[in-house]
Amino acid sequence: MEDKRREAIAKLKELLEGIDFCMLTTIDGGQLRSRPMSTQEMDESGNLWFFTSDRTHKVEEIERDNRVNAAYSKPDDNVYVSVSGRAAVVKDRRKIEELWNPILKAWFPDGLDDPTLCLLKVSVEEAEYWDSPNSTLVQIAGFVKALVTGQRADGGENKKLNL
Repeated sequence: MEDKRREAIAKLKELLEGIDFCMLTTIDGGQLRSRPMSTQEMDESGNLWFFTSDRTHKVEEIERDNRVNAAYSKPDDNVYVSVSGRAAVVKDRRKIEELWNPILKAWFPDGLDDPTLCLLKVSVEEAEYWDSPNSTLVQIAGFVKALVTGQRADGGENKKLNL
């Protein structure tokens, strides 16, 4: 079973390569709330890491219900990934320093001295992806063929990964 998990993590890392931002969705009293977040890392254990402030609504929402979704897209490559998991606020100074990048000062002007600076760790439980290696023109031709023949269009690969 551990080999399957490693394979799933490797596939997910491959899919997310080159996609910086995702839409991170939390639950707020039964309502879904999404906001763009920059992924700092997907580690070897399959966890996603994000910087945030401990004074944001998302942190309050996660403290009440830690189920989250991170939706990634790379339209130029026809890659779409939906990641579900559980989030936790992490204030590990060593991990914060490890992931810190000076460009983050745009959001955290005080940098590593910001007392509200923390990380969100998303422990990925499941991911689903859609990956179509064909160009948009080839996909359109496939859709047209499907319309003419009445057969289902081939939208590329769609699979679930259980981590």
